[in-house]
Amino acid sequence: MSYLTTEKKTNIFTEFGGKAENTGSVEAQIALLTERISSISKHLKTNKKDFDTNGGLMRMVGQRKRLLTYLQKHNLQGYRALIEKLGLRK
Repeated sequence: MSYLTTEKKTNIFTEFGGKAENTGSVEAQIALLTERISSISKHLKTNKKDFDTNGGLMRMVGQRKRLLTYLQKHNLQGYRALIEKLGLRK
């Protein structure tokens, strides 16, 4: 399973959070969770019986959903731009 390197994380934070130090922005957290979810989903396609990882994946999906709901309530234009940029909710 490929983990996120520090370079990958800083790229995500600069692209979605504005700068590398802005790790607490909702957009950056959602983008980071999306990257982790996609890598774990690839892992689970080959390892179907890895139930512990599947549980972690479900927790991450729930966390991302809560963050997306928060963003939708507080910044609708930012929410729409983010889901379009990440390719979520077609």
